[in-house]
Amino acid sequence: MSLTLTRQDRPELRKAMEEIVDSGFAGMQVRVHDERGGWTGSAGVNRLGGSEKPPVDGRFRIGSTTKTFTATVMLQLVAEGRIGLDSPVDDHLPRFGLDRRITVRMLLQHTSGLFSHTGEYYDDGTVAPGIPWQGQEYVDNQFHTYRPEELVRLALSKPARFEPGTDWSYSNTNYVLAKLLIEEVTGRPLAEEMRRLILGPLGMTGTVVPGASPEIPEPHAYGYYRYEHAGQWKVVDVTRFNVSWISAAGDMISTTEDLHTFFSALMGGDLLPDALLAEMRTPHPKAGYGLGLFVQETDDGGTIYHHNGGFFGWAALMYATPDGRTTLTASLTSGDAELDFAATAAAFQNAQQKLVDEVFLNGRTEPTR
Repeated sequence: MSLTLTRQDRPELRKAMEEIVDSGFAGMQVRVHDERGGWTGSAGVNRLGGSEKPPVDGRFRIGSTTKTFTATVMLQLVAEGRIGLDSPVDDHLPRFGLDRRITVRMLLQHTSGLFSHTGEYYDDGTVAPGIPWQGQEYVDNQFHTYRPEELVRLALSKPARFEPGTDWSYSNTNYVLAKLLIEEVTGRPLAEEMRRLILGPLGMTGTVVPGASPEIPEPHAYGYYRYEHAGQWKVVDVTRFNVSWISAAGDMISTTEDLHTFFSALMGGDLLPDALLAEMRTPHPKAGYGLGLFVQETDDGGTIYHHNGGFFGWAALMYATPDGRTTLTASLTSGDAELDFAATAAAFQNAQQKLVDEVFLNGRTEPTR
């Protein structure tokens, strides 16, 4: 176990990181800001076969944490009067022939009923595949470019999960449509709007909207994907990967510092008017999901907001108290541990809960009630 810490030691956080890495992850970096100040640490290794620790200021793929950024840009356009939160998406994207009942709000809250282009898992155990996102076919497409329109049309070729607005189901297609909607309304690429509204004003120089580029700027750790093919287990480096397959639902690259800067500013009311921030924080009763973020009640009666993310090789954590003064941001990289997808997901769940308990409970922070 290799570890790096700032001057202020936080043994409880160090212990949590050690347990997380030992559970099957290659490396991890963590950043905490609370009433005790700022703390950063890393554990594990930067790459398999090496001894160097992950950089505490390293870049990483944040997966579905991207959704909070995309939702924030959309709500900022609502604040500018460029689009209505309850406007039909079809008004702006008529080329897809969307159900007229689907609104901007439904995209951001996953209540549109649209099939997820990455596939669907149904309650009866059946699976409806979408684009290849695991196994050898996923690896073979490592540098393939998907156009957002292609992903949307694939999703629309499948049956809807439910009537718009009648239920909740997490669908990556919603955020691909959100990207296209933002670009249609503004006449500019989402990456430009992200820089105009969030990255530039907050000075987030470590964050990238990569588009179809497979590159990740230095410094960074390395992510790996372990899978079975033709009766054999393989481990491949997925650090360089064209993530256009997930688009604005999960393609961004960031750092723990930038995620802290963003989420602290968002929760602190610096990016959205109070009324729209309140809309964002209002959860759907089925899943506790607002508009691009999760709302979680803590065991001591407090509330925290978060949106984690990940796909093979990478995972990200982003949590904050309602006032944005206490934040937890982290990245994990997977290695060659003999874990199947379910075991990896279980280890990830365990990882985030350990850290959340250490940062937001046990008297270390006073939750806003």
